[in-house]
Amino acid sequence: MIETIHLDFSYDFERVLDRLSMDPLISLNKEQRYVLVPTAESSIYKVQATGTTKSPIFVIEGSTNEQQLQNLKEIFHFDRSLEPIHAHFAETNLASLFEEHRGTPIIREFSLYATLMKSIIHQQLNLSFAHTLTTRFVHTFGEQIDGVWFYPQPDVIGQLQVEHLRELQFSTRKAEYVIGVSQAIASGELNLEALAQQDDETITQILVKYRGIGPWTAGSFLLFGLGRPNLFPLADIGLQNALKKLWTMTDKPKVDEISSHFPQWSPYLSYASLYLWRSIE
Repeated sequence: MIETIHLDFSYDFERVLDRLSMDPLISLNKEQRYVLVPTAESSIYKVQATGTTKSPIFVIEGSTNEQQLQNLKEIFHFDRSLEPIHAHFAETNLASLFEEHRGTPIIREFSLYATLMKSIIHQQLNLSFAHTLTTRFVHTFGEQIDGVWFYPQPDVIGQLQVEHLRELQFSTRKAEYVIGVSQAIASGELNLEALAQQDDETITQILVKYRGIGPWTAGSFLLFGLGRPNLFPLADIGLQNALKKLWTMTDKPKVDEISSHFPQWSPYLSYASLYLWRSIE
């Protein structure tokens, strides 16, 4: 199946590729402007840009599964325009930021399970080692098909012993978290697809019951797993530094200083987060 998609709003795929290229497990080619996307059914889609930022055109190659294709459009933000978001922020104190990074969409992780595993593994680690550890995890227990890496299945990880992950330099506690959450998903106790239909607050309340999932990880799942539009992690140091730079402050803004702008930025706080992160990457 080959499908061509024309978008009627600005969409900067170069920025998308830049962000995706930070993850060593994602297969992409910046020069040829494409990314290869693994799916839950072990098939691969190729998403390639053939247009420009102002006149975006994408060619999608893969199976004829309509549900997978719809999921792909949602992952890449092809299914909804960015224009209302830019129009909204044009009237705010983030206007210059949104103009500079115009056409930057929120790209979701390729699987909900991978989102949780990646978030748990990345907790309290510098980015370089976090990617190293995640790569070891996927290369050891996942699968490579046609050069594309697939995250392991929850039942595979749920059957591991802590020692198996300790050999990859996981801490004992992090190994317990990864195995425990995987067991809950494999058994059906934690159904991520059903969970995705709930509101933000309900999802957070359910997720934080599991060891290894706190508010930060639950928020990451909402933002990068589900693409929820109105999230802003106040404790994130990167966002604080981005606002310090944008507002030319001597010190990082305090939590109440930042949250005082939420009424103005809502209902698109997630996009404020993304564009602020982008401004310092």
